[in-house]
Amino acid sequence: MQDKQQAAFSRRNFLRAFGGASTTAVAAVALNPTEALAYDPGKEEDRARYQETDHIKAYYSVNRYPKHK
Repeated sequence: MQDKQQAAFSRRNFLRAFGGASTTAVAAVALNPTEALAYDPGKEEDRARYQETDHIKAYYSVNRYPKHK
């Protein structure tokens, strides 16, 4: 009986320590924010990609979108 109680207590102590350590780690990360870095898309993503071709115009007319340009 003594061994079972000691095993139960040691498991409980482990779980308490693990729970406390994880809570402390989360709090440390939350209290020490870092600056966000801006995303630079580069020259390739700056150019316009949308082109209103014939099949796009057909899609708009089939789905009854208002006329564009």
